[in-house]
Amino acid sequence: MTVEGLVANVALAMIATSLLAVEARNLRISTYAYLVQALLLVTIFIIFAQALGNPLLYLWAIVALVTKATLIPVLLLSYIRRTRSLETPPFLGVVISVILACIVMVSFYKLVHTQVHFLAPTELATGEPFRTNLAVALTIFTLGLFALVSRRDAIKSVVALCLLENGVHLSLVSLAPNMPEMPIIGIVTEVFVTVWLLLYIIQGVNEQFGSTDTIALQQLRS
Repeated sequence: MTVEGLVANVALAMIATSLLAVEARNLRISTYAYLVQALLLVTIFIIFAQALGNPLLYLWAIVALVTKATLIPVLLLSYIRRTRSLETPPFLGVVISVILACIVMVSFYKLVHTQVHFLAPTELATGEPFRTNLAVALTIFTLGLFALVSRRDAIKSVVALCLLENGVHLSLVSLAPNMPEMPIIGIVTEVFVTVWLLLYIIQGVNEQFGSTDTIALQQLRS
């Protein structure tokens, strides 16, 4: 299999894991879907490192493996055990949510893949496999946004934030694969710290008010 075909298959599998992470009502399943996606992201880093002969991408893969595929899932599962495993019922029903998510997914993938020369007018981004990779990255980012605005559960919002960040990293591989190592480590570390702080706050709020429902918490504040 060519590099283009391998990247396309792995990247498209990342979209599938995004959809599962968003739509699964069991928060543990959402977390495991995110974990699989993180491992797929590490795989893409390694593929590009070999294809481009760029050793910095191996470092990026190692940092992502430690933080995204290990520490963040462990944190999520730990806090889920202390709160609840089932997501607070979202604004949308399962069927409507899945349909809308699929519409968002297909629409943004086609938009970016066909208009990449306008959205990212660089020689690197407009060629394969970077073109497909960038389309998948922005699709994942959009699915993360969709989860943020359509979900009421605070922990699911953290998962959505992690999806957003995965989309950003996937896009950076296409737009700036030669990024120096320090910004890479800084970006990933900052997200890990943010996730930890959010989960810490969510646990405290749940202990105080017995809920991770963001709407209910807003009503308590008012």
